[in-house]
Amino acid sequence: MSEKKLVNILYVEDDLDIQAVAQIALEVVGGFSLKTCSSGAEAIAVIEQAYKPDLLLLDVMMPNMDGPTTLAQLRQLPLTAQTPVIFMTAKVQSSEQDYYFTLGAIGVIAKPFDPMALSAQVQALWDKVN
Repeated sequence: MSEKKLVNILYVEDDLDIQAVAQIALEVVGGFSLKTCSSGAEAIAVIEQAYKPDLLLLDVMMPNMDGPTTLAQLRQLPLTAQTPVIFMTAKVQSSEQDYYFTLGAIGVIAKPFDPMALSAQVQALWDKVN
């Protein structure tokens, strides 16, 4: 059982259809509170408005600012400097996953994901580090 309860998740995903599916999967199925952003710049703006998520879920491939670049920017902000991160991506070769872990990820979830299993996957990764 984790010491800190996972409640608030910030999900950065440029595909609105994937955002919608993840929102249902995480809020309705998982019971989490999800804030979605369509870009890294939007995520930074949300954090700068004093939103403090328990967890970051970041898409890797996004236009303008990809997931790793978004994470680097979020790490510069006090509210998200230490926030656990999970990358969600179709790029799940072991070398790519190793790279995400070097960036500090607590896990990688492959896309396409199973909507009925997503909240359990997120919770299991959270529980490993809390």
